[in-house]
Amino acid sequence: MGVFERMMRDGHEQVVFCYDKATGLRAIIAIHDTTLGPALGGCRMWPYATEEEALEDALRLARGMTYKSAASGQNHGGGKVVIWGDPARDKSEPLFRALGRFVGTLRGRIITGTDVGTDKTDFVWARQESPWFVGLPEDEGGSGDTAVLTAYGVWQGMRACARFLWGESSLRNRRIALQGLGKVGSRLLAHLLEDGARVTVTDLRPERVEAVCARHPEVVGVEPDAIYDVPCDIFSPSALGGVLNDATIPRLRCAAVAGSANNQLAEARHGDLLHARGILYAPDYVINAGGLVQVADEILGFNPERARRKTAAIHDLLLRIFAISRDERIPTYQAADRLAEQRIDRIGRRRGIYIPE
Repeated sequence: MGVFERMMRDGHEQVVFCYDKATGLRAIIAIHDTTLGPALGGCRMWPYATEEEALEDALRLARGMTYKSAASGQNHGGGKVVIWGDPARDKSEPLFRALGRFVGTLRGRIITGTDVGTDKTDFVWARQESPWFVGLPEDEGGSGDTAVLTAYGVWQGMRACARFLWGESSLRNRRIALQGLGKVGSRLLAHLLEDGARVTVTDLRPERVEAVCARHPEVVGVEPDAIYDVPCDIFSPSALGGVLNDATIPRLRCAAVAGSANNQLAEARHGDLLHARGILYAPDYVINAGGLVQVADEILGFNPERARRKTAAIHDLLLRIFAISRDERIPTYQAADRLAEQRIDRIGRRRGIYIPE
């Protein structure tokens, strides 16, 4: 399938391939939909195996950001930037300044910041070339680490699952299987322990599991593949995406799935499989929207209390989605998509494609 065919398939507006000879930068900027406003989405740096893989990641993630922005009530569309490179080896000031210039050519059609493989200090360099970067360090005028509010929002989403399934939002004595102890997962763990949950953890880096279990003897660590078989109330995929698939869904022994990872469903039909099994699924782009809420607020002039209050609203939004799913007997991902698409459609009757002034 060619690039235009892929764009038409999922409704993307624009794809920009960027190459800088001096630094070796290879990046793809994907803009999905700007009906609600300029595209907002993180910049991922990853050693993709092929150009094809990098493009597919950019397109899929950009589309997800459109739905995340719409569902969470932001006045932004969806976009994504991916850098094809090894973040442990290829980062440099010239490379990120080159990226800054490429993003600048779009004159605000996309605003980007941290994601997998990048951190807030990378964009201090990029912002020297254009202003369309967010999630910068606080001493550089930014809002700081987006993992903090992302984890807070996921915790609120888990509490919504508990409220819907068991009648109360507390996670006390609820069994949580947490997959991933990275920037978000480690902060999510702190919320869960404070809430009195009983947590089993795993991570592809065993030293993270060992460190957590040493600090918190009540936490149980398991091998990465074993996490799918852990009997629990909530399974929380909080690492990479695509983990809910034909092989893993039959193994799950949980009542709900609620985690911070993007693109948790390998394919949309896997949301149908969860629904058929009676497993409550908190759609990923809804429950993990805290970081988006933060950087969208940063654009307005960051107010920490306001951003936290907006992130806390994930709890009630998920309850609304769960109710639609129950009442209309449709999977929760379809209920979430419907809410997002309805908002885009309503606003789209008044606006067209976003054009920077």
